[in-house]
Amino acid sequence: MTQNPLLAPVSDLIDYAAVKPGHIEPAITALINESRQAVEASAQTTLAPTWEAIVEPLEDATEKLWRAWSVAGHLNAVVNTPELRAAYNQCLPQVTEFSTWVGLHTGLYEQYKRLKHSAEFARLPAVRQRIIDLALRDFRLGGVELQGEQRERYADISDKQAQASQKFSENVLDAIDQWSLQLNDEARLAGLPDDVRQAAQEAARADGQEGWKLVLKMPCYIPVMQYAQDRELRHDMYRAYSTIASEQGPSELDNSALIEQLLALRAEEAALLGYGSYADLRLETRMADSADQVLSFLRELAAKAKPHATRDLAELRQFGADQLGLSDLQPWDIAFVSERLRETRYAYSEEEIKQYFTEPQVLAGLFHVIETLFKVSLRASDASTWHDDAQAYEVISAQNDVLGTLYIDLYARQGKQSGAWVDSERNRRRHGQAIQTPVVYLTCNFSRAQNGKPALLTHDDVITLFHESGHALHALLSQVDDPGAAAFASVEWDAIELPSQFMENFCWEYKVVQALSAHVDTGEALPRALYDKLLAARNFQGGMQMLRQIEFSLFDMGIHHQAHGMSMGAVLALLDEVRQEVAVLFPPSWNRFPHNFSHLFAGGYGAGYYSYKWAEVLSADAYAAFEENSPPAAEGQPLDTLDAATGQRFLSEILAVGGSRPAAESFKAFRGREPSIDALLRHSGMA
Repeated sequence: MTQNPLLAPVSDLIDYAAVKPGHIEPAITALINESRQAVEASAQTTLAPTWEAIVEPLEDATEKLWRAWSVAGHLNAVVNTPELRAAYNQCLPQVTEFSTWVGLHTGLYEQYKRLKHSAEFARLPAVRQRIIDLALRDFRLGGVELQGEQRERYADISDKQAQASQKFSENVLDAIDQWSLQLNDEARLAGLPDDVRQAAQEAARADGQEGWKLVLKMPCYIPVMQYAQDRELRHDMYRAYSTIASEQGPSELDNSALIEQLLALRAEEAALLGYGSYADLRLETRMADSADQVLSFLRELAAKAKPHATRDLAELRQFGADQLGLSDLQPWDIAFVSERLRETRYAYSEEEIKQYFTEPQVLAGLFHVIETLFKVSLRASDASTWHDDAQAYEVISAQNDVLGTLYIDLYARQGKQSGAWVDSERNRRRHGQAIQTPVVYLTCNFSRAQNGKPALLTHDDVITLFHESGHALHALLSQVDDPGAAAFASVEWDAIELPSQFMENFCWEYKVVQALSAHVDTGEALPRALYDKLLAARNFQGGMQMLRQIEFSLFDMGIHHQAHGMSMGAVLALLDEVRQEVAVLFPPSWNRFPHNFSHLFAGGYGAGYYSYKWAEVLSADAYAAFEENSPPAAEGQPLDTLDAATGQRFLSEILAVGGSRPAAESFKAFRGREPSIDALLRHSGMA
């Protein structure tokens, strides 16, 4: 085999085009062995209790391993093939076992304690003191103080959880990829936008079929639910999507047993470590103090949102009955009726707006916002990528230094997990005078270009792109020289969404929208009259949307704030209880939403989904600083919130500091006070 690209020095960019499934296992095995030796070396009690003797060599070795594993995980998520999946799954137990072994390594734990209690500790920079304190906390939460059988059981639980989460996400991916609906009667497509019809026709042709092939990927599913006049078609698509990876589909893809297994393992892990529930365990590393605090926060928000949601739904029912003859509004009608009501009330459709958000212009507008606020530019790079859809960019400082590399992969395709996310391949790190720059992935699932025209994004897609860019900037603009305090390594989970949700706000400012838009045929920016309609509809059904997020969050806390695991029946019963408490919309009894809830069961958000709402308070309040500091606008003129001075403060107090101090301190340093819920309620139209 040629030289393994996964073993390239961490300082080099990965040659993605050269990575083959056969590279993964040899690289991971070699790097685990190297890392094991480094752990044993750092655990030698003959070493001086210094950062250079204990921590530095350990980081050198493990950084190579985690970079290679990050690459393998990323490829497994975006260009999944049977060979790649097999290679990844072959290594997953080794990686989990190594990670657990390090967390349980008493000798290494004792070294960190020696370092903490040495004279050297007081001389270390504050960020390194924090890294050592967090490491000691994580050792305790990683079971290092367990003995005998409990210790062995903890390692076994860790391995089983990793396997179950991986299988959960595979089942979701396969269930979505395997389902399709072949239509040969064009009349059934009535109402669907032209680009969706065309994509469906091309998908059918690719299978050697006439007609149209509909799938459950978002660029197809969402428009069908919003625009298809055929109610039976909407029902069939809704039923397929809301029973993904459940007992109502192929038995080998049913996630029921995996949900039960994960909840049981998580509860057992918490009990082993002395916690009453998995939620109690997870909250040890969060801004929130307790499950009760989280629950009261969510219920307070629900109380404010529910009257708005009740009104939203009443309007929807009335409109459906009066205008569309739908006297019995069903869940598969909601998106369709909502879109008709939006068109009627605000005199625009999402389809009309979409013609203005061409992907090249949206990216250019996003880069303009980043450059204005943070004084950095993004320059296309010819770095190797894993797919033709992906493009690499260098992040360039005002002094023309390269600060990092960002890979952007925007389109939905077979073998790519649905959703949108950001991950990091390597962190910023100082080696003497040299700086190793961060490398970050930004992944979305938008509709691709057709007919030689640019790809078109909905306004929701634009918001998603801005959201993910906030996560990316958190890693790319870090000034933290030690990876242990990088944003994704140590920012509390319920604050990690602050930069991402903060960036979304700019998508509602007309000055920014002008820079983001260029009509696909005329090149014209979004007209002010159309923008005003979009803005007027900003909080359209905002009450229902907020309650939906609160429902997910309460469900998450409910299933994880238990002393034991739960049966699938009990999980669904608890979901019903949550809905009775806060929801206004009730899906059919056959809906199996938890089976596709990858955030909770495969994405690290277990007992943490409330973070979206928690961080939204922070992000809305942070954005309010930009509103307060923008120059007064002349009457009828848009506000200009792209305030560079406030942007520089946000950069220096939030983005650049990563996890080098508690998130509450960073927020207070930026805002000069504790966070307030007022801005969120105002932005949500609930003030």
